[in-house]
Amino acid sequence: MGIPAAALLRKSEPLYKELKLSEKELSEDEILGLMTKYPDLIQRPIVEKGARAILARPAERLKEIL
Repeated sequence: MGIPAAALLRKSEPLYKELKLSEKELSEDEILGLMTKYPDLIQRPIVEKGARAILARPAERLKEIL
C-alpha cells in the first residue's frame, strides 16, 4: 500500500486508547503484531485489486483502484 502501518490504526477505537498507543513509539513490526492480535485496530475497508491495495476511506478513493 505504500503507507506506514501506523496510518492504518483506528485512533478512535476504544482499544487504541486503552492500550495508550498514542503514548508509545512502536516499530512497524510491533504495530503489525498488534493488528494481528487486535484486528479491530485496523482501518477499513482495505480494497485490493491485483497487486495494488488501498484504504478506501473516504469511499471516493475506490475510483483510484477500479
